[in-house]
Amino acid sequence: MEQPNWSQVDLIREAFHYQSRFSGTTMVFKVDFPLTEDAGFSYFMKDIALLSQIGIRVVIVPGAKEWIDSVLSEYNIQTGYAGPLRITTAEAMPFVNMAAFNVATKFITGLSASRVNAVIGSFVKARGLGVVNGIDMAHTGMMDKILTDALKPILERGMVPILPCIGWSSSGKPYNIPSDEIALEVSKALHAVKLFIVSAEKGITSPEYSIPESIHTDEQGRLIRLTPQEAEGILKANQFETNKEDISLVELQLALKASKAGIERIHIIDGKQDGAILRELFSNLGVGTMVYADEYESIRPLGIEDIPDVLRLMEPLMKQGILIRRSHEDIQEKKDDYMVFEIDSSVYACAAMHDWGEGQAEIAAIATDPAYSDLRMGRRLVRYLIDKARRQKFRRVFVLTTSTHDWFELLGFRESSVDKLPSRKRAHYDTNRNSKIFALDL
Repeated sequence: MEQPNWSQVDLIREAFHYQSRFSGTTMVFKVDFPLTEDAGFSYFMKDIALLSQIGIRVVIVPGAKEWIDSVLSEYNIQTGYAGPLRITTAEAMPFVNMAAFNVATKFITGLSASRVNAVIGSFVKARGLGVVNGIDMAHTGMMDKILTDALKPILERGMVPILPCIGWSSSGKPYNIPSDEIALEVSKALHAVKLFIVSAEKGITSPEYSIPESIHTDEQGRLIRLTPQEAEGILKANQFETNKEDISLVELQLALKASKAGIERIHIIDGKQDGAILRELFSNLGVGTMVYADEYESIRPLGIEDIPDVLRLMEPLMKQGILIRRSHEDIQEKKDDYMVFEIDSSVYACAAMHDWGEGQAEIAAIATDPAYSDLRMGRRLVRYLIDKARRQKFRRVFVLTTSTHDWFELLGFRESSVDKLPSRKRAHYDTNRNSKIFALDL
């Protein structure tokens, strides 16, 4: 029998896990206009259609700024700006309306190709901004409310509502509304589990932006995930208040607002990457940056139900002789010694701390999923166990290793000897294995 490709198998498992989890939930996609003119737009829309077809309730908020600029220029209509907001004059408003709905139609066309029905409607109630700092904002408006009573039946029928950057007052007067504002408000009103900010930019990466050292990035400098506090730190480090024209910083600011508004997870992705939405949604590592309001990752005690996952992580290392062989019964017997690193209810790393008496504890059984090495889960588990040992008043922790001594030295461990091990551990020391001993005094 041909051996399966485990990386593909794991990917399929992740995809089914997330499909079952998100079926019936609502997700909002705010999409930058330049992506509609990208060569990959038709494939992007196929991916959006696929999400609708598997039972996810999809809402699309198209950006239209660049197309509105183009239409106004074509008809030689001048509009100014007050900060980031266009001053939408009465003369400009019909053309803004036309351009916004023209962009929305591009999404209907893309969804229709996959036989997914969509609706453009007046789902946004708005009111005028009036005069701001002495400037008459005319037909530039602000959100009043999202008409959820109109949206929900459409979503329940499996159709995709599309919200152009236009809102209407109670008297039927149209207003130009920033698409970012609409995306934020519709996410809140529909209790969306996710807001996707689908960008035409590559996003905030190191070293192009100032990233605090405490924030982890992958090998390409991508920010994998951020807490709201970390997002605020990046905005501050890059002087967002004076860089409000930087699109990537503006998108991070939107993600931060959404997080503070109660949206659990906001994903900023490069829409020009093939399959970016599916790769971000159906795998834990993703391809973009996630700002999360809830606890996304955690270290917790091992449960009995976790043992098969722990053995799966350990098996390659046991085959290589890096870890000693352990059975289900071995782990269950010392269950209380083990901790696991969990991401989205799945276990991706483990480690144990065994009390050998004499004030010494052994850190052992460290295993991580190699596909998630960028998250440094092994290092975090070891540091967690060191802190736990300190809290429990151990005077020393030690490890036995045959091949990873350099890694432990980076964590502050120093080479030790068998005679310094607690007597119970010395009695179990395998001379044939001849493991090196490294210790850290607490």
